[in-house]
Amino acid sequence: MQGSHAWRADSALFDEDNLVSCAGLVPLLELAEQAGLSQLLDEHVRFACERVKSGAANSTPKLTSIIAGMAAGADSIDDLDVIRAGGMKKLFGGIYAATTLGIFLREFTHGHTRQLSAVLRRHLVALAEQTPVLAGIDERAFIDIDSLLRPVYGHAKQGASFGHTKIAGKAILRRGLSPLAVTISTPTAAPVLAGVRLRAGRAGSGKGAASMVTEAINTATDAGAQAHNLLVRGDSAFCSGKVIAAVVKAGATFSFAIARNPAVDAAISSIGDEQYKPVHYPGAVTDPDTGQSISDAQVSEVEYTAFAGTQYEITGRLIVRRVLDANTQDPLFPVWRYHPFFTNNPEPVTAADITHRRHAICETVWSDLIDGPWAHQPSGSFGANAAWTILAAICHNLLRAAGTLTHTARYARARGATLRTHLINLPARLARPQRRPVLHLPAHWPRAQAWLTLWNAVFTT
Repeated sequence: MQGSHAWRADSALFDEDNLVSCAGLVPLLELAEQAGLSQLLDEHVRFACERVKSGAANSTPKLTSIIAGMAAGADSIDDLDVIRAGGMKKLFGGIYAATTLGIFLREFTHGHTRQLSAVLRRHLVALAEQTPVLAGIDERAFIDIDSLLRPVYGHAKQGASFGHTKIAGKAILRRGLSPLAVTISTPTAAPVLAGVRLRAGRAGSGKGAASMVTEAINTATDAGAQAHNLLVRGDSAFCSGKVIAAVVKAGATFSFAIARNPAVDAAISSIGDEQYKPVHYPGAVTDPDTGQSISDAQVSEVEYTAFAGTQYEITGRLIVRRVLDANTQDPLFPVWRYHPFFTNNPEPVTAADITHRRHAICETVWSDLIDGPWAHQPSGSFGANAAWTILAAICHNLLRAAGTLTHTARYARARGATLRTHLINLPARLARPQRRPVLHLPAHWPRAQAWLTLWNAVFTT
């Protein structure tokens, strides 16, 4: 590709009112409306009083404007201006300036974020009815819970405090805010967010986990899951009596990593070396000479009673995975590292171990959001940041549902950045022949078929 030397300084003008840079918002927001987004916002998000006069007026179009901006790539309040350029006001109604949306976000309190969380759950259920975003949920589904520490800088962020995190395998204290999220996925569907809650940085990882797990199980069953086919997974921070009791009460199964303590160590010691069996993980590297997986991982199990002597006492399976310590060089005296988890998953021990380790799928959601709307905590107000976090989750689910409507395997599991680039941020020119709106899109667009499949799926229903 070669440049031209015929351009002049006045050859580029920002003066076209019929061009849009994100035409994919048209089918995306139509899908959101078909799933009842505006109706849910009208029903659940209400402001009884305002700090700034008219700051919370017209809340529904303001919230949908923020979601649209996030879908187009906005990761801060100022970036929400992307939805006001060119012909966007001709395509959509109720478009607001970024400053107006910032004032509106600062009106949010804890109660308002709980209202918005209700919209997130109900809208996900509606999307599951409209699209295959949770395909196969009636047969098997997984609920994963995890927390994160998002760093912030300076002292102006409400709720920012020092919490524990790991960087390069080392535990450190870092100033930040700590979102807690619950995802739902199936063997064939990528994870979507059933709930997210922003907390202070110093909050313990498991704070609020029991109620979030209960809400996620209810959301999954509303979306078509059977409680006995749900497996709730998490790391050791969530292996508490209260969380496990909530899972059991709902009729689901659980699989949580468990922290080492004298009782757990005694149970591990009771397992003989002959009881361990090798586990072959999917995608493991194989030895070209023997055809065997290059892995020293072994698993075994023993019955274990957790939280003995408390109201949450429960007996289940303690499954232990062991691997050789990388620092051990003497094959005659191997040193093993043990990684136990507590579960009532009835699968065979090797299958249960593989299923448990797939809990790491929630990390893909974290990276997806950090590469998008969660790149920043955009406000100094904790309520505004909490609302931003939930709106980003609604946007994530909406993008995921739109990807499944392309009937393309790639977009059904693609990251949000890919969906924004390929399906949303598509330039178009708006024309009105015979007063009928028509979008003229780039010729030879390489993803035209997938985009038109999405368009037809939304507008022919």
